[in-house]
Amino acid sequence: EVQVVESGGGLVQAGGSLRLSCVTSGLIFEDYTIGWFRQAPGKEREREGISCISNVDRRTLYQESVKGRFTISRDNAKNRVWLQMNSLKPEDTAVYYCAASRNSRNVYLRGSYDYWGQGTQVTVSS
Repeated sequence: EVQVVESGGGLVQAGGSLRLSCVTSGLIFEDYTIGWFRQAPGKEREREGISCISNVDRRTLYQESVKGRFTISRDNAKNRVWLQMNSLKPEDTAVYYCAASRNSRNVYLRGSYDYWGQGTQVTVSS
């Protein structure tokens, strides 16, 4: 059984930082691109991911709204991906989901992902 588990969410003041972690099991981690998506209160999960990191060359993509503030990284030996979030803003408040994709195309899109975690809540107060 494949499992994707996020952790590291919490409550932080605007301008603060959080580091989200995502660990997987039941799949060959190095075969998967890992992405982060979010769902703000009262809204649908965003169609485009906030960030993803490829399995082959660790190429990274970032949504424009988080460029320069968020950094994604991975450790294949630990089956783990991190999302370092700095300079957080109230509009970053959302449930953050980690997902795994075997696709090599359109990995910035929600529909390209095969496995999803349950999410971790991030709340940024003003």
